This record gives sequence, C-alpha cells and structure tokens, in this order.
Amino acid sequence: MISTINVLAADDLSAFGHDPWWVITIKTVLIFLVLVLLTLFNIWWERRVVARMQHRIGPNVNGPFGLLQSLADGVKLALKEDIIPKAADKVVFLLAPVIAAVPAFVTFSVIPFGPTVKVPFSDVRTPLQLTDMPVAVLFVMAIASIGIYGIVLGGWSSGSTYSLLGGLRSSAQMISYEVAMGLALVAVFLYAGSMSTSEIVAAQDKFWFGLILVPSFVIYTISMVGETNRAPFDLPEAEGELVGGFHTEYSSLKFALFFLAEYINMATVSALATTLFLGGWHAPWGLINIWPGADTGYWPVLWFFGKVLFFIFVFIWLRGSLPRLRYDQFMAFGWKRLIPISLVWIIAVATIRSVSLDGGVDRQYLLIGIGVLAVLFLALFFIGESEEEPTVTETEESGRATGGFPVPPMPAGGAVRGAAVPLTFESRTSTVAAGEDL
Repeated sequence: MISTINVLAADDLSAFGHDPWWVITIKTVLIFLVLVLLTLFNIWWERRVVARMQHRIGPNVNGPFGLLQSLADGVKLALKEDIIPKAADKVVFLLAPVIAAVPAFVTFSVIPFGPTVKVPFSDVRTPLQLTDMPVAVLFVMAIASIGIYGIVLGGWSSGSTYSLLGGLRSSAQMISYEVAMGLALVAVFLYAGSMSTSEIVAAQDKFWFGLILVPSFVIYTISMVGETNRAPFDLPEAEGELVGGFHTEYSSLKFALFFLAEYINMATVSALATTLFLGGWHAPWGLINIWPGADTGYWPVLWFFGKVLFFIFVFIWLRGSLPRLRYDQFMAFGWKRLIPISLVWIIAVATIRSVSLDGGVDRQYLLIGIGVLAVLFLALFFIGESEEEPTVTETEESGRATGGFPVPPMPAGGAVRGAAVPLTFESRTSTVAAGEDL
C-alpha cells in the first residue's frame, strides 16, 4: 500500500519551468486581461440575469445589449472624488484595497486552462498554465486567505464602527467556512493522490470527482459562497445593520479595487471548483466518445470557461433568489453542520480508499455500513435543535395595545380595492379623522 501511495504522490511537473521569458510574459498578461474582462462581463451578466428574474430589462443602452455598461461604471468610479476620512489611518486605508485585489490575481497562476499546446507562429510547446507545484491547491487557499487581510484592515483603518464590525465579520466568516472548504478538499486529495492542480485534472480523465465525491462537492460549493462574501452569506456588507460594511468609507478607485477583488474571487473559487470536481479543462463527460479531438488544441479552454461561467451563474442565481441569513444562523451552519459532516465524510472516503488500495474487506458490506451511518447522521442533522417561541400573555398583549404606538386595525373583510377607508384615532376629547385640521 505504501509503494502505491508513493507512486500516486510522485507528481509529474516536468512540463513546467522550461518556458522562455517571452512565453511567461504573454501568459501573465493574458491572465490579467482575461480576469479584468471576465469581471466586466460578470457584472453585466449579473445585472441581466437578476433583471430577468425580476421582470426588468437590465442594462441595454451602452454598447450592444448593454455590454459596455460595466466599462462605463468603471470610468465613472475612476472619475469620482476620492475621499479619505479624517479619523482614518491613511497608510493602511490606502494599502487595504491593494492587499485585497493583488492576491485575487495571483491565485490564477496555478489554475490549468488547458493541455500542452503549440504557441502560434513558433515551435514552442507549453502547457496552458502559468506554473504548477506539488501543493498548488494549498497555495491557492493560502493566497486567498491573505486577501481577507485587505478587508479586515480596510474596515479597521476607516475609523468607523460599522466598517470595523464588517471587517471583524469577514475574518470570522473566513475562518469558519475555510475550515469546511479545506476539509471538503481532503477527499479529492485522497482520490487524486496529489495536491497539484494539473495532476488532479489528469486524474479525472474518466470520471469527474464531482460525481463520485458528491458530499465534498456540495460542501465546497456552499463554502465557496461564504468564502467570497456573496449573498445569502454577504454579512460583512449587510446594509441592513452595517450600511456598506467594511467598504462604507471607501470611494473612487479604492472602492473599485474592493469590487474587483470580489468578482475575481468569484472566478477563482469557480475555477478551483472546475479544476477539482468537474474535470478541469476536460470536455463535458461523454463528448470525447463522439468527438475524439475535443480534448486537444485550444478547445479545452472553451470547456473550462463554460464550467466556470456555470458556477458564476449559480452565484447570481442565489443572489436573486435567497434572502440574507441571520449572522448567528450563518455561523452555526458552518460550525455545527458543515464541519461535522465533512469530518464524517473524510473518514468514510479514507476507509473506502484504504480498502480499494489494500483489500481485505468486502467493499459491498463496507458501502452498506457507510450508507446506514450516513442515513442516521442525516436524520440527526435534520432533527436539529428545538427552539421554543416565547409566549405572550394576555396582560402583555393588552399592555402593548394601550401603552404602545397606535396601530390602526386591519380591514375586517381583508384587502380592498380602490381608496382606503379614512383612518380614525381615538383621543381623550374627541375622535379625529386622518387629514382633518384640528
């Protein structure tokens, strides 16, 4: 068993580190341009999709189908007045958006966009990936965690209570859901035998891990929404109680950098989900049997971005469908639900993987036992904790009616069409109708 694991863990990264300097430069510039253009497109797409869900038109004036609306908004942000609050720590206040935006670009350096291809107009062959390393997935999570410092420091340096609370929420949210996200990836590492992104994609040439590791896929999908502060988990910028949250005091280009970081982080977690669970740049499952050349040349780039846009559509769908959670519900869901389920699933996957590599136990009985345990665990999960609603006594109810704000009674026959009946309020001297002069 040890020799088998050693063979699996021997990452073949010989294709990397041999590119000429001009190829590395082209790859770096292309990644930067793709992420900026993808951000502009995602903003436009989110507005169009949410408008469609809410029976509105959405952006349709600037450019064909309104495609240049995001660019117009970016120019507008750049030309706005740049305000720095007097109570702010100016150095940290200026650095925080940069700290949030730069790691968002760096994480894409280890994402594979496609196989090894020939560079046009040359004899150079290079993988469609800037670089790779034996711990590439851990590198992505580490760099993404650095981006949270930008949000926390931005909230702290603003000198505003609302911004500080938004930054603290973001740090607590990152810790909670990054634990669940990391645990969801353990099963992928066990099956792929590697933490290299290119090796994980190569291990899914027959079956995608999203199909055989469904619990890990679901847990990662939920965690990535919480990790990027997107609705319904956008508690660090909840306008109901924190105004704009950590970026309340920001304006002009500094606010645009926070906005850019959020949308690039959406693309990052979507690209990582594509790489780890949906076969990366591999063609949609079954298409390779019909079209053998689907995984060659530059076609895999199309499959990769198609899967990424699917995840971004899920982000938009959630924002247009679900209300924001309460903060205690959100934290309890992460610590009491996602993390325990992840731990149980890791034990099950490790057991199955050990039996598959070493043998000695009938796998059929093992799967039946794990299924029974999963059903029991799900039953306990859905039972949850009982919360008793506080009862209101008659005395309290009557006290509210007499001593509280005068609330007009509901119409006896329910809602009515046309003009409403004039409201009347009882006073000690006489009855005064609404709208009459005293």
